[in-house]
Amino acid sequence: MNDIRDAILADQLDALAGLPVPESYRAVLVRKDEQDMFAGLPTKEKDPRKSLHVEEVATPELGPGEAIVAVMASSVNYNTVWTSIFEPVSTFGFLERYGRLHDLARRHDLPYHVVGSDLAGVVLRTGPGVHRWKPGDEVVAHCLSVELEDPAGHDDTMLDPQQRIWGFETNFGGLAELALVKSNQLLPKPAHLTWEEAAAPGLVNSTAYRQLVSHNGADMKQGDVVLIWGASGGLGSYATQMALNGGAIPVCVVSSPEKAAIVRSMGAELVIDRSAEGYRFWKDEDTQDPKEWQRFGKRIRELTGGDDVDIVFEHPGRETFGASVYVAKKGGTIVTCASTSGYLHQYDNRYLWMNLKRIVGSHFANYKEAWEANRLIDRGLIHPTLSKVYPMEEVGQAACDVKNNCHQGKVGVLTLAPEEGLGVKDAEKREKHLTGINRFRGV
Repeated sequence: MNDIRDAILADQLDALAGLPVPESYRAVLVRKDEQDMFAGLPTKEKDPRKSLHVEEVATPELGPGEAIVAVMASSVNYNTVWTSIFEPVSTFGFLERYGRLHDLARRHDLPYHVVGSDLAGVVLRTGPGVHRWKPGDEVVAHCLSVELEDPAGHDDTMLDPQQRIWGFETNFGGLAELALVKSNQLLPKPAHLTWEEAAAPGLVNSTAYRQLVSHNGADMKQGDVVLIWGASGGLGSYATQMALNGGAIPVCVVSSPEKAAIVRSMGAELVIDRSAEGYRFWKDEDTQDPKEWQRFGKRIRELTGGDDVDIVFEHPGRETFGASVYVAKKGGTIVTCASTSGYLHQYDNRYLWMNLKRIVGSHFANYKEAWEANRLIDRGLIHPTLSKVYPMEEVGQAACDVKNNCHQGKVGVLTLAPEEGLGVKDAEKREKHLTGINRFRGV
C-alpha cells in the first residue's frame, strides 16, 4: 500500500499498472458477531465508536466489469450511521441475500462488512470487459451497484430488482484503503478539488439531483418555491445550491443561527430557524399538532409574499412529514427519501387527496443522474460542502458527529491520503471557486 500511495502522491500514475495489488488492506468495518451489541438500547444510546473498527482485511477477487480503486479519501453518510448501529436492520442480511445471487456475489457475504458509499482515488486494476477506465485514472465513485440483467433496469437503473447501494447493501465500500466497485460507478474526479473535497459530494449530491432536478423526482423548474429541510446538512446543502442555480426560490429550514448564516452565505434569502421559532409538530410520541403545521405554513407565506411551496424536499421523515404534506401548495409535490427521524410517516390525507398533491419516493440516482450531478461539481456550479475531516482511525467519532447532527454539510475521512489539501490538478480553476469550496470548512 505504501508504494501505491507514494506513486499517487508523486503523480506517477502510469506506474500503478506495474505495481502488485496488495493481498490485504486497512478498512473500516462492522463485525457480524457484534450485530446484537446494541440490542434493547434506544437509538440515541447506540454509539458508532463502539461498533466501527479499523482492521486489515483480504483484498477481494476482481470480477468482470469491476475495478479496484486506491482510495485517498472518503466521507460519512447517514447509511454508515445506520450500519454502525444496526438500524433499522443489520446490514449482514443484505450481504447474505446478495451472496445467494451468484458465485461472484458470494464474495460479499463475509463475517465483516467494509462500509462507506463515497470515495475519491485512483484506479489500480480493471476486470475483463472494462474499456472506459484504466489504471492511473483519477476517479470518484457513485454508490449505485446494479446487476442490469433484468429488463426493468434498462429504462431507469434504480428500478432494477438487483439494485443496491454500494458500501451499505454490498461489501468492500469506500471507507478503506482499497475499494471494489463496478466500473459503471466510476466518474472523473474534478481536477480542482482535493481528495477529501472530491469524496464529499457523491452520494448526497447525486441523491439531491434526482430528488429535486430530475424528471424522476420533483422536476424542478425556474420560479418554483422549494421548501428544503435541513438546508445546511449533507443533503440539504446540495439541494439549496441546486435550487438557487436552477432559478428556484428556496425556503431553507435550519436549526440554529449558525446554520442560518451558512445558507444565507450560499445566496438563500428565505430562512426559517425552526429552533428559534419553536415549532413542535408533535404534541407527544403519538399525536401531531395541526396548529403547528398552520403556524409553519403562515410563516412560509410571510417569507414568500403569500406563496405556498411548489416542492417540499423531504428527508427527515416522521418528525416533519405531516407538516410537509400540509404546507405544499395545491397540486404541489412532496419528494421524499432517507427518513432520518423515523420511517413510519403520518399525515392527514385530506390535505393530500383533496388538494391533488403528490408524494414522490426518490432513492439515490441512476448513472446518468450521478454523472450530471458530478458534472455540476466539475464545472464549479455546485461546490462540496465539506466541513470537517477525520483520519480513518477516528471514523467512529465522524459517524457520531453525523448521527448526533453535530456537523454541517459533509464530514470527510482520509484513507490513503496522509494529510488534507492534496490531489489538486487545476489550481487556476480552484482559485476561481475557492470561496464556494471553503464555505463550510470549520463551521
